[in-house]
Amino acid sequence: MNLFNILEEIEKFDPELGDRLNPRRAAIKNITSFGSKVALAAAPFALGTMLKKAYGATTPPTVVEILNYALTLEFLEGKFYANAVDKSGFIPASIHPYYQTIADDEAKHIEFLIAVIKSLGATPVTSPTFDFSAGGGTGTGPLGNTLYNDLGTFQKVAVAFEDTGVRAYKGQAANILANKSSVTPALYQTVLTAALSIHAVEARHASATRQLVGLTPWIISTTAKGNDTGVALVDGNYDGEQNTVQGGVDVTTLKSASGSTTSVAIATAAFDEILTMDQVLKLLVGTFIVA
Repeated sequence: MNLFNILEEIEKFDPELGDRLNPRRAAIKNITSFGSKVALAAAPFALGTMLKKAYGATTPPTVVEILNYALTLEFLEGKFYANAVDKSGFIPASIHPYYQTIADDEAKHIEFLIAVIKSLGATPVTSPTFDFSAGGGTGTGPLGNTLYNDLGTFQKVAVAFEDTGVRAYKGQAANILANKSSVTPALYQTVLTAALSIHAVEARHASATRQLVGLTPWIISTTAKGNDTGVALVDGNYDGEQNTVQGGVDVTTLKSASGSTTSVAIATAAFDEILTMDQVLKLLVGTFIVA
């Protein structure tokens, strides 16, 4: 077994492997100093340990866990919009149809995810209790009772929820892929179709809600801050959007035909960043979602 040939093969699809492994790579190399037989016996263990440390030993969530996670987010958005569109006179007639459409879409997403989870013989999560004051169940959070009494606040929170939803669905792509070998091809296709279909709709929702408050349809960040909504309360929801490095390339260093470099605004707007399941739950559970 030649460890370095294996590492070179891995590096072909993960150019950042070297950064992940150093200084572990040197430690593996030193195994050979103990003699060839010891080195041969230790090599599989050493390689496995090294890669676990490099990529993390966290077990990816199961298909059902991913679907129930998505369902929880849809429950949140569904209730958020239902409260607003059902409150007489709150949303002006000129823009009410936009939010009604979003509310209807979220309701369909809930029905769809429940049906898929049940078709797998699993149990869908029930809708949590929500605290739209962002007080974690106290009802006295920073939003107080303004969310459904101040249209501007509602609209900005809608933007944050939609942008978060897009990043949350994108963040599950790797987890869905990780489950490919453990489920039937038909089930894998079902889950993948569900995630991609809802992700696309959430992206349209995000674009619409942003335009309704005068923002660009896409997130535009600065070097220091991913959040462009002007609401400091949701800074965490946008953390990472200020990233300008994609695939190891700093997009701001790329030049146009005229020789001008790419601005941070364009570099950040051109790519969406993911939010992991842990990140999203830390942002929402105990704040808007009351366990």
